[in-house]
Amino acid sequence: MNLPNSLALLRIAIAPLMLWFLVDRNNPLFASWHPSWFDYFAGLIFVIASITDFFDGYIARTWNQMTKLGAILDPLADKMLVLAGFLGLMAIDRADVWAVFLILTREFFITGLRVVAVSEGKDIASSMWGKSKTVLQMVAIGFLIMNWPFATTLLWFAVAITLYSGYEYIKEYFN
Repeated sequence: MNLPNSLALLRIAIAPLMLWFLVDRNNPLFASWHPSWFDYFAGLIFVIASITDFFDGYIARTWNQMTKLGAILDPLADKMLVLAGFLGLMAIDRADVWAVFLILTREFFITGLRVVAVSEGKDIASSMWGKSKTVLQMVAIGFLIMNWPFATTLLWFAVAITLYSGYEYIKEYFN
């Protein structure tokens, strides 16, 4: 177990905690809390998780600590964080169901496509568009958690980039 894999595991562990702060606002433990505190804690957890996402990849590449386990854990942690964010935001009515549906459909489809590609001996590496969509999705989730202006516009921009990056992966698979 190296540091990048430990950071991915941390992200996997705290994604449900973020979801809990988003959706469990009527918990008697927090009866005295102002509603904005749920957003602050969920936002803080999300920022910590996003920072670990950057550093696990950076450290793995820089220190040559890329492993097969890391190749599984990192995208799983990313998907869990995005899924927890979007499900929580839909539950508190801050994320459009259609935007989330389009993003998650693309994620499942491309994950399946990459599995098929590997079984055929093809490697569909992460592209710049794929990395951009991850960053945009995370920024949109952060804006939505904090209920900031333009959050919905940012979400739909993330949807557009997400779908385009999916097209790029499909194109690469068939070339």
